[in-house]
Amino acid sequence: MVQTYQSPVRIYKHPFEVVMAAYEMRFPTCPQIPIFVGSEITYEYKSDDGAVHIIERKCELNFEVPYLLKKIASVDYVYFNQKNSLDWRKRTLLIEATNISFSSRIGIKENCMYYVHPENNEWTCFEQSASLDVKSFFGFEGTVEKIAVKQYGANLAKGKEILEFFIQETIKKGTDHLIPYTVKNGEDEGSVGDSAIDMSKECNGEEETPEAIIHRRESKLGKNDLLKNNQHTSFDDPDSKIESEYIKRFLGQLSQLEESRFCELKYGLQSHHKGKLPNDAHLLRFLRAREFDVPKAKEMILTSLLWRKQHNVDQILHEWQRPAVVKQFFPGCWHHSDRGGRPLYLLRLGLLDMKGLLRSIGMQNVVKLCLSTCEEGLNRAEEATKALGVPISCWSALLDLDGLSMRHLWRPGVQALLKIIEIVEAHYPETMGQVLVVRAPRVFPVLWTLISPFIDETTRNKFVICGGENMTEEMKKFLDDQHIPDFLDGPCLSECGTGGHIPKALYLPVDEQKEDDGVLSTMYTTASFVKGCPIEAVINVASTGCVLTWDFDVLKSECEFTVYHTPKMLDEVVHPHSPSLNPVEMVHNAISSAPADKVHTDPSLALGVDMTIVEKPHVFQEGDSMQGSHFCTKEGSYILQWKVPDVSVSASTTFDFSIHRGKIMYYTETLDSADFRGSVASLESCRSSFSSMAIVSQPSTPASVPRQKKLDE
Repeated sequence: MVQTYQSPVRIYKHPFEVVMAAYEMRFPTCPQIPIFVGSEITYEYKSDDGAVHIIERKCELNFEVPYLLKKIASVDYVYFNQKNSLDWRKRTLLIEATNISFSSRIGIKENCMYYVHPENNEWTCFEQSASLDVKSFFGFEGTVEKIAVKQYGANLAKGKEILEFFIQETIKKGTDHLIPYTVKNGEDEGSVGDSAIDMSKECNGEEETPEAIIHRRESKLGKNDLLKNNQHTSFDDPDSKIESEYIKRFLGQLSQLEESRFCELKYGLQSHHKGKLPNDAHLLRFLRAREFDVPKAKEMILTSLLWRKQHNVDQILHEWQRPAVVKQFFPGCWHHSDRGGRPLYLLRLGLLDMKGLLRSIGMQNVVKLCLSTCEEGLNRAEEATKALGVPISCWSALLDLDGLSMRHLWRPGVQALLKIIEIVEAHYPETMGQVLVVRAPRVFPVLWTLISPFIDETTRNKFVICGGENMTEEMKKFLDDQHIPDFLDGPCLSECGTGGHIPKALYLPVDEQKEDDGVLSTMYTTASFVKGCPIEAVINVASTGCVLTWDFDVLKSECEFTVYHTPKMLDEVVHPHSPSLNPVEMVHNAISSAPADKVHTDPSLALGVDMTIVEKPHVFQEGDSMQGSHFCTKEGSYILQWKVPDVSVSASTTFDFSIHRGKIMYYTETLDSADFRGSVASLESCRSSFSSMAIVSQPSTPASVPRQKKLDE
């Protein structure tokens, strides 16, 4: 595989002529470059007017390689050919280097260019690119490639430092005011342009220190010009080049090879992609997510660009308006910054009614809420970078889990969360700096076990748990005292929504929920029941310690819900009523149905003998939404039963099918005991707190008002 290198633009804040004088001091040998043993001129050409000067040299290098490899290759030194093409008129120097030694086995090419800064003719720019192709080398191809890349990377860092040293030596000798090539009679002045500046006017006969000279040259650029040179907009000029100082200022400290990979990615996308590109900070996030593998990062970016176009993500902050339900009930908001200057997002997850949110605005709007938050996070990070003068490429989050309970393990809600995580990791990589988790209850490990496998390891390592008596002191390590939010006993007010239960009156109709591109339509089952023909779901539990969960909505009429247990292992089936029953059979079933203490799955089971009730019967009204769980302390089969509540029916009774036919939408799941890792000592089923308020407020039979318990007890 061919290894490549592309440098950013490095700037020397000195005139081109001074840089060239310093560059020539490196020849014929340079003690500051240990591997550079020496050189000899093999060819030289000068134009009659002195504007063009071409020199070819044979350079002798001493690479640090294992002794055995040198013996196998039978060489002590490696030779390169270097061609320097200097054009004083255009003020450019092109350097081309290729290897002479082992040229049939290894191909090394390097191109370097010095030229005048396009916006400051007293500065000099430098760019460098190289390629390495190890075709064969006595079976040591991989070793040679690693050594060459390591040696090249080590010497890249020294290159600018050494040239700066020679520039200072040149200035100390009083040669900082070299006169550029001037136009001779009959020569086209346009070929020289603004570069023909009389540098002798700089010093006006007075000696200046090197620092004073640099300061004077920088001052010739106004403040606005300096910002223009360094500040990139969200979508950069396709012809722009990346400067190393810009990388340090706006992207952070990168190694030489990381800079190279970034330049390779940016220039490659500019050359082959038609359309807007993300800004440099976001490109770097993708590159980091793929460990600076340029092809993989490029594929990830192009996929993300297509996704952004398909979902019109670029306009989401302008076109999408948060629904009223989100403004009132979503307990999350942006809140100042952490100690590192990163934007901080607050989310009171324990107050989040994920079920109510999904059912009131739909999955599509939940995703848009997430996307708008991420897009605003990108903008805030960019603003922080400009304001603080240091690169801020990510944001932090503070998760308050007070109130988190088993109701938050509602599977459709967890599935929605996993879908959001998938979107964020694919299109907003490396945006999470730190996640502070506070007031985590003991049910948190259960939720973490369910979602952590879907979070990449790098992000998982950014979670920090702050709890116990020292929670406030732990938080102060990450947040300034004045930014600790009020709900954590801090002085700073937050703008989060109130959270809490979203009233069912705000829910979307069931048909609209199913049409929404979400998790509800794929996870729930809709079924009908009549008097004498209940719906029964059998779940087998082979080991104790797991948790049986359920969630259902009463769509029509009322129903009575009970959970039975038997030590027997029954067939795991669902028994809804048969649609083939005619009205006469329905009436017959209603009159002669099995007693209340029997189940239709296996009528031979006798209550108190080989079957027990583990969840007492509760009556639910039409429109109720119930969410519950049961900690399984016994092995065997658990039978969830939904049926028409028992009423007195006789043969002379006029049978009303509108009363005795019901319909529900339900979902069940068993959470394996291995996922809990001992974090839950006891869990008991209860009515979902989402529906308790509505049900208790309605007149009902005593059986429909059960005792209230916290789900996380």
